[in-house]
Amino acid sequence: MLTRRGVLMGLFATALAPKAALARPKRKIFVLDPEYRPQYVFFDSSYRPGTVVIDPRGRFLYLIEDEFTARRYGIGVGRAGRAFHGVARVGRKEKWPRWMPTKNMIRRQPEKYARYAGGVAGGRNNPLGARALYLYRNGRDTYYRIHGTTEPWTIGRAVSNGCIRMVNEHVMDLYARVPVGARVVVI
Repeated sequence: MLTRRGVLMGLFATALAPKAALARPKRKIFVLDPEYRPQYVFFDSSYRPGTVVIDPRGRFLYLIEDEFTARRYGIGVGRAGRAFHGVARVGRKEKWPRWMPTKNMIRRQPEKYARYAGGVAGGRNNPLGARALYLYRNGRDTYYRIHGTTEPWTIGRAVSNGCIRMVNEHVMDLYARVPVGARVVVI
């Protein structure tokens, strides 16, 4: 049987409970596999320092430091990323870039992408993430991008759309290290 004192004690305990205990449960925190975190690795190559080498099958991007060392980043690779090969240059870079689905994306999945046909302003909910490096060949945009993502769990995987995805913090690091005009090789 509840007494007045018992009810008051219960109310008092609830009032003193930490706010976190009263809040809705949060989503599970994503933890990136350490293999896909930026790290310096041995990379025996003939590429010049500053070259970006992308290995879509291996799901890694390398920024060449010297003839034996590269800074390696984990990537997620979209359909466009699996189809693009060869050499390009970073033609421009954008902080918090605007995103617009391609006509093919809208045609394939109109229920998902048609509402964004006018584009999405840059920001935390933008699919291109925090930074984008736009790749050009012969002075023309290839529509191939190295960009951040709002879906970090896609790193290390083949993903449905997009080009080369990186964790936002990682693409921000790469963005600071790679100048416009840098050579990019997709193997």
